[in-house]
Amino acid sequence: MRATPNQDRFTAETERFRRELLAHCYRMVGSAFDAEDLVQETYLRAWRSYAGFEGRASIRSWLYKIATNVCLRALEPRTIRALPSGLAGPCDEPDRPPSPVAPGEVSWLEPLPDAWTAPPADDPAAVVVARESVRLALIASLQHLPARQRAILILREVLAFSAAETAEILDTTTAAVKSGLQRARARLDELEPGPAELLEPTDQRARALLDGYIAAFERSDAGLLEQVLRTDATLEATPFRDWQSGRAMCIHVLDAYVLGTPGDWRMIATTANGQPAAVVYHRDADGALRADGAVVLAPTAAGVSRVIKFHVPALVAIFGFPDVYAD
Repeated sequence: MRATPNQDRFTAETERFRRELLAHCYRMVGSAFDAEDLVQETYLRAWRSYAGFEGRASIRSWLYKIATNVCLRALEPRTIRALPSGLAGPCDEPDRPPSPVAPGEVSWLEPLPDAWTAPPADDPAAVVVARESVRLALIASLQHLPARQRAILILREVLAFSAAETAEILDTTTAAVKSGLQRARARLDELEPGPAELLEPTDQRARALLDGYIAAFERSDAGLLEQVLRTDATLEATPFRDWQSGRAMCIHVLDAYVLGTPGDWRMIATTANGQPAAVVYHRDADGALRADGAVVLAPTAAGVSRVIKFHVPALVAIFGFPDVYAD
């Protein structure tokens, strides 16, 4: 069926905002899968009300109003998405195998492929801002804010909407926006008082750290992790409640319960949340390398400060890789 002139105009005016709206929904809900669904709903609602859009606001702020309210409605019945480090302190029993949380007990944070939201490469400043605004540590902290405070902080400090524009998007007052922003900033300072200076994923040092981490798994060589992890590194993996703090503890747990034998693991480098990452395959009982999930590293000049593994096989597909790796 041929598109109508109205549909063509709608597409021309709105489609260029899809990537940034996806990043916005992800910041709000902490799930790539949910964010994709919410953007679809945003565009459906926008199309249904397009005939009544009279240009009193910019098309961009109009779309953000729809997307933000779609996210707020989606968040009403939900608990926050978390990482293991957001549930309790680090494990102090090195010889206890990590135990998974019961299905449905925790809603886990999920990574976001950079390819989904990356701005044009010819705008380096926008690329850096986009990466910083989806760092996993920030997304995890945002989930602890009440939903409307979260929206205010994202709209004001990430997207640079004015207080008046933010009030219009949220159907509230500028005074409420200013008060909400102040409380959100204070809460974030409590959660993350000193964010680490991460290397950009394009930095050769960051890529070397990722390559070293991949090699350690593919060769089943715990010694290689000594060259990769910082002395104060942390290791966490969903859906496990236990997480490790300190390089010695991280290496002990990986060596004792995870690394296995050479050839058990295959990893393919990628990027997620503005950080070096890899999709992960694990060899099953039949000898096939099957999708296992994704791992995201926090690289610094002194080594990797944080490793987060997501045991979600479906993540491999959203990074554009097959379910079974042909080796």
